[in-house]
Amino acid sequence: MVKKKKNNKDKTESLVTVEQPPDGSKNNDSIEVKTQPVRKVDVAKPQKLKNKTYLKELGKLQIELVKLQEWVKHKGLKVVVIFEGRDAAGKGGVIKRITESLNPRIARVVALPAPTEREKTQWYFQRYVAHLPAAGEIVLMDRSWYNRAGVERVMGFCTEEEYREFLRSCPEFERMLVRSGITLIKYWFSVSDEEQEHRFQARIEDRTKRWKLSPMDLESRTRWIQYSRAKDEMFKYTDIKQAPWYVVNSDDKKRARLNCISHLLSIIPYEDLTPEPIELPPRQDDIAYIRPPITDQTFVPEEY
Repeated sequence: MVKKKKNNKDKTESLVTVEQPPDGSKNNDSIEVKTQPVRKVDVAKPQKLKNKTYLKELGKLQIELVKLQEWVKHKGLKVVVIFEGRDAAGKGGVIKRITESLNPRIARVVALPAPTEREKTQWYFQRYVAHLPAAGEIVLMDRSWYNRAGVERVMGFCTEEEYREFLRSCPEFERMLVRSGITLIKYWFSVSDEEQEHRFQARIEDRTKRWKLSPMDLESRTRWIQYSRAKDEMFKYTDIKQAPWYVVNSDDKKRARLNCISHLLSIIPYEDLTPEPIELPPRQDDIAYIRPPITDQTFVPEEY
């Protein structure tokens, strides 16, 4: 028989062992008690990443992203990366860090608005198909066809029949994309209730970020559980072998960005095709060329 006795003074626990007599009798006078202190171990959260370390690692990863870009262009690959998750989970921040050093003609972001009345009458996947990549292109989707399994499902923007049809057809649609030669990568950004609340409050206080909070975002706060259930059911049907879901813990934005980019680079095998250093040719000399007077031009006022 073992009991635990809490000691509030030194934050330890005493392990009390009660030993019965060898003859099995229950005479309390013959019970021997042995006490052994056991110290509690607190599980600490990882320390926040220092900005200097973060920028250093981000710089390394962005160099690798450029190499990946050149490889995709050289081999004519077609890449689609889907970013899904709760509001304020950090999807936009990761996409921004991925694209800021890439060629926008090769890597482009697709963030579609709400469907028009005409688009609502189309085959559901039709408006997304128009944005799929050609050879040598990378498409980063800031939300995707999974709107139907998320916001449309929770907010009642689609019927039960439309929702069930999506769960049936989405895996087949994605398998078809993979068979056609498209590399499909899906990320789900997971954020805790407390951290999402903190980020919402920060957006409210920052005038440059208030536009990020739509009425739909605010409504989602009141339907946290419904969104959780919708996500779980979505994973159940669409976490397929050909295109699995990868979950990114995004409570720490900096770590989430580094982890996601590092994982993305590991998914697609690539080689270093960095061009050799370029030597600039000499500039043409001005021969018999007279420039117009500088006063003929309109300059931007130098306020700073």
